[in-house]
Amino acid sequence: MAKLQLNFACALYDRMQPLYTGEVQPEGIDLNFIPIELPRPIFDRMSGGQEFDVAEYSSSEFVQRYAARECPFVAIPVFPSRTFRHSFISISKKSGIKTPKDLEGKRVGVALYTMTAAIFIRGLLQHEYGVDVDKIHWVQGAINEGGAHGAPTVLPMLKKVDLEINHSGKSLSDLIEDGDVDATIGTSLPQAIRSNPDIARLFPNFRELEKDYYKRTKIYPIMHLVAIKKELYERHPFIATSLFNAFNKSKDIALEKMKNLRALRYMLPWMADDIDEIYDVFGGDPWPYGLEKNRPTLEALVTYLVDQGLVAPDRKPTVDELFVPTYG
Repeated sequence: MAKLQLNFACALYDRMQPLYTGEVQPEGIDLNFIPIELPRPIFDRMSGGQEFDVAEYSSSEFVQRYAARECPFVAIPVFPSRTFRHSFISISKKSGIKTPKDLEGKRVGVALYTMTAAIFIRGLLQHEYGVDVDKIHWVQGAINEGGAHGAPTVLPMLKKVDLEINHSGKSLSDLIEDGDVDATIGTSLPQAIRSNPDIARLFPNFRELEKDYYKRTKIYPIMHLVAIKKELYERHPFIATSLFNAFNKSKDIALEKMKNLRALRYMLPWMADDIDEIYDVFGGDPWPYGLEKNRPTLEALVTYLVDQGLVAPDRKPTVDELFVPTYG
């Protein structure tokens, strides 16, 4: 019987490379891996035109669409991208911001208000540091170039937000240097932080803070999941399990290769220490797929979406209902 032909759009992460090379092949599927290095175009093409059968997809956008009953996709608990976010809050020292609470009343740049990174950062500020994020004036625009961050197709927000669109033609990096914004959050740091001593991270000791945060909460922010066209899944439900198993195998191969220190696989001079830390903090696997090990993170994401007016409280989904069944 011929294999089902599917295309899959994703960045070429280490954990995806065995799928790209063909070292791992999903059972019953001929997978055409389309590498696209920037995630925003994948999301925009998926949300705007459903261009791919399977794709890396914004976790917050999926939850929003699912809760609003406007989601043409199903999801499997595979997470191509995740990042702690303490390190992605930059400040101008001239703004007087020294603590998280000092962000209240300030102008804060954000690449896209509804992006997953911004949702997790606001959730962190609110739940860990008591910041009233509704007292912040948000300025939305690309961090390191003029204009917008991609061409997103986003659902309407459910509450009024003090949000201004940056039409200046300047990047948020330019604006923080000029004093037109006091801080920035998002998936990138402003380029100015590398050359201007007045631009710095709010949390310079972010590594220690993130490790403590994870040990206390078990939250390791999930940026992206894997989405499948719903009509495709309904015709061929086996693909969820086939892909889930293949993604796990691919990740396990990448993890094993990374841990081989005879010749460093990545340009990280202290990688031996990083590997030791992975065992100490994560028990050897910093990137688990599946629901149970990710439940605290996913529950936090859903809570933050409700808190921030992106999901209606009466439509708050459970973590279990967000993902179709897979059988390892």
